[in-house]
Amino acid sequence: MQSSLMAAGRRRQLISATLTAIHQYGMADATIARIARLAGVSTGIISHYFGDKAGLMEATMRHLLQQLGEAVAERRRQIPAEDVAGHVNAIIDGNFDSSQTNVAAMRAWLEFWAASMHQPSLRRLQRVNERRLYANLCHQFRKVMPADQARDAARSVAALIDGLWLRGALTPAGIDIEACRRLARDNARAWLGQHVPQDFRT
Repeated sequence: MQSSLMAAGRRRQLISATLTAIHQYGMADATIARIARLAGVSTGIISHYFGDKAGLMEATMRHLLQQLGEAVAERRRQIPAEDVAGHVNAIIDGNFDSSQTNVAAMRAWLEFWAASMHQPSLRRLQRVNERRLYANLCHQFRKVMPADQARDAARSVAALIDGLWLRGALTPAGIDIEACRRLARDNARAWLGQHVPQDFRT
């Protein structure tokens, strides 16, 4: 038990060092040697836990995806199942959680998005992320509107979340989280306004 906890702690340490290295050097120049130096370990430790750089990058992307899923799930636990607007807002807010909008995470996501066009393992993870966001939104919208409209609403809100996040990541002043949440919520409100009671507007 203790050894497994130590291994989990070491993996987290190496993933944290990877995020720092990507932020400082970019993904291409975040070498195993640099990551090992930031983590204070030998390069052999990284090989032991992740095999190679590709394995470490995939594990780091999985880590960010797990944090994103937890950020959304934590917000949704407090909301009654019948509160469609509440769940949609929680999905939006979770996607702009601090775990996804700190400088290191945003730089890593930008690098992963670019790399996913050429690395199948990262592309698969990116597709998982896209499908999860769309499916979660569509499930809520389908509770109150026809299937075709629900799909359009889910695509619209998901695209706005991604677009606002991307513009924020590329803005020198940094992302305005509250503005992003407000704009995405406004878009969801426009889709839901015809189908749910007007007092949902929180």
